Amino acid sequence: MKQFRSGQKSAIAIAVSTILAGGSTAARAEEATDNNALEEVIVTAQGRRQTVLEVPYNISAVSGDTIAKAQITDTAELMRTLAGVSTVDRGYRNSGSINPIIIRGLNTNGSALGDYQLSAVPTVSTYVNNTPVFANFLMKDLERVEVLRGPQGTLYGSGSLGGTVRYITHAPELGTFSGSVSATLSSTEGSDSEGWSADATLNIPIGETAALRVTGSRIDLPGIVDYRNLYVLDSSGLPAAPGGVLSPVAQYTSKKDADTVEISFARATFLWRPSDKTDVTLTYAWQSDDVGGRRQDTQPLNGVGGVDGFGVPYKEYEQGALFLEPSSRDVNLVSLEANFDFGFATLTSSSSYYDHKGDIVADNSGFYAKAGFYASYYNFPRPNDIAIRSFGDQAFVQELRLASKTGGAFDYVAGMFYEDQDLASVANNYVLGFKRWYQARFPTTAGAVTTDNDFNYSRQQNYTEKAVYGELTWHPSGAVKVTGGLRYYDYRFKNDSILGLPAYTGLFPSTTQNFNNSDSGVLGKLNASWEFAGKQLLYATVSQGYRRGGANAVPTTGPFAENPAYRFYDSDSIINYEIGVKGVAANFTYSAAVFFDDWKDVQINIGTPVGGFFAAQNGGKAKTQGLEAEIDANPTDSLHLSIAYTYVKAELRNNVARLDNPTRLLALSGAPLPGTAQNTLSASAGYTNQLSNGMRWVTRVNGYYQSSTQNSVELSPRFNTRIDGFQIWGLSTSLGTDKWTATLYAKNLFAERGVTGAFTEVYAGTLPSVGFNGNNSRQFLSLPRTLGLTIDYRF
Repeated sequence: MKQFRSGQKSAIAIAVSTILAGGSTAARAEEATDNNALEEVIVTAQGRRQTVLEVPYNISAVSGDTIAKAQITDTAELMRTLAGVSTVDRGYRNSGSINPIIIRGLNTNGSALGDYQLSAVPTVSTYVNNTPVFANFLMKDLERVEVLRGPQGTLYGSGSLGGTVRYITHAPELGTFSGSVSATLSSTEGSDSEGWSADATLNIPIGETAALRVTGSRIDLPGIVDYRNLYVLDSSGLPAAPGGVLSPVAQYTSKKDADTVEISFARATFLWRPSDKTDVTLTYAWQSDDVGGRRQDTQPLNGVGGVDGFGVPYKEYEQGALFLEPSSRDVNLVSLEANFDFGFATLTSSSSYYDHKGDIVADNSGFYAKAGFYASYYNFPRPNDIAIRSFGDQAFVQELRLASKTGGAFDYVAGMFYEDQDLASVANNYVLGFKRWYQARFPTTAGAVTTDNDFNYSRQQNYTEKAVYGELTWHPSGAVKVTGGLRYYDYRFKNDSILGLPAYTGLFPSTTQNFNNSDSGVLGKLNASWEFAGKQLLYATVSQGYRRGGANAVPTTGPFAENPAYRFYDSDSIINYEIGVKGVAANFTYSAAVFFDDWKDVQINIGTPVGGFFAAQNGGKAKTQGLEAEIDANPTDSLHLSIAYTYVKAELRNNVARLDNPTRLLALSGAPLPGTAQNTLSASAGYTNQLSNGMRWVTRVNGYYQSSTQNSVELSPRFNTRIDGFQIWGLSTSLGTDKWTATLYAKNLFAERGVTGAFTEVYAGTLPSVGFNGNNSRQFLSLPRTLGLTIDYRF
């Protein structure tokens, strides 16, 4: 985006200046233009093309060029560069199935969320262009990423409580044949081998009115985590019993670097522009992930745990699962967008369909042991529980939007929205070898157990929403704008669940549950802004957001019957109050905002009291308040600096009790909301030397710091624990021309552990008293120190 003239400061001086600035975090340092004026970034968050500084609320935009040059490859890494945003970094295994983004602390999900999104949907909505979907595609060949802070209910509807993140892909370019190729070789601490990735993009003009743009990527990374206590499996896939079926003796093995990563990605976009008034864009995107295991290790958390059943401590990058835990997923997305310019306004039609599905294997043995299931139900000599899970999410989405031309006393955006979404989740738990052991131990009642499948459930959900919305802006003067917005929504929700305990033939018949729910309402927004002293903007906003309610897949009959109160949970809502200022000077831009968010009927993910089933319930009120500030500057033609700071205080406003027992408290008033640090700071610096023959040498340094977080909002130590803060530093240097670039980089330069979530020892640790000698307590690790070389060529 920007190119710098040569200057006198060295890379060491840049690093020192970053530290003195309080620096610590992710990279947005980039090359600058031939002068030190900052480029205006165009966004479409409000349904029309505007600069970031024209949008009267706190929004950030990061260009795809910046993302590529900073070697940013995943969502967690990108979000650390921005004020007001945090993530729980679960690694590649869960990054495609659970939305990790938290904005302004609006989150009640425990950081140790399971393998896919459970009951409550995320508090941040994500879009690929105009399609509301969380698919976590690789960030390749993007035009930009827009991050809208605060509830965006009027334009973006359900799920935008905390904000909205939009991934805008690069459109084909008419009349231009161009392309690029890129290759990366990397080495990560903890791994015995190297990783690689390759990307290619091609832009092909088709006559004068059409173009095709195709991009493809492949990532192949070795694992870093060793699975140290795996059961040896026999020819039937059951834990080997060297002393006989009735003997408690087991055999163990290990697998080094188990969490391998293989990702394939492709996107094709066709643009047809028959006139200046009309354009049609057809996009297809596909991604397939295969991940060998968790990027999590069994280390002591706050001095607790980290030892197997034989008393041997786990080393760094070792974990105690009894089985390998791979995951795979595939996602397909097709969208058709058409724009028609009628002179007074532009009509946009956006139609899309996506299909996202995956399979995950998880070792739940530690949870079973700590919950007492082995002692109470199984009395099994080689205790284990392996969960085979799958998820599916497919939807058709249609939106029509009419955006007026600006320039008069009034302008407007109005639209209609329709979504038909089908969600599916299936879980089968197996106590492997249980049938064989039971029939040998109790031969006279051998027919009572016919399978190792001790628990299963299948849930099918359908969600349909219809909405109409609009925003009207009044310009009483050239410097003042007042905007009001409304959205009316109506949704229908249907849940069909089947739960059973098939291991015990005829003893616990399956239960079927069919729930229906619906809701409707109106969301509002009021905003006023004043442009002063050139390009400075002062604004104030009151806005609303909501998140749909739903049903829980919990049994209400049988041996694990839960109170019927757990069947449903209602939608929650938020009112946001925000005052901010942003602006641009000759060589820097800035933004700062203070906010207060009042959250009602908060949805809290819990474990039910009888069977420990994942569920959601409403929990009263919460609030978040704080400050966000960003500065992006070119002090000289050769130096680029970026600093982002956030202070957030996010907490419950009342006690939360169990639905079936009001005297049993789950969480206390004043409890911090999980996953969000009270203080975060990021800084980056880039310095460019212009060399002879058109060559440039660019050096970048970046750092990120976050203070401590809570693992869960719940009172129980099974879930809640304090997680220490951390800092992550990176460094890169690039040499190249307009045609090619070679970049050496180091991520997590000082090998910080960077823990953002954990399964505690109390919840899923070891328990040798019942023969469970593994350990399922785990810490979620940020990417360890990684060194790499990337070569890009453009034509």
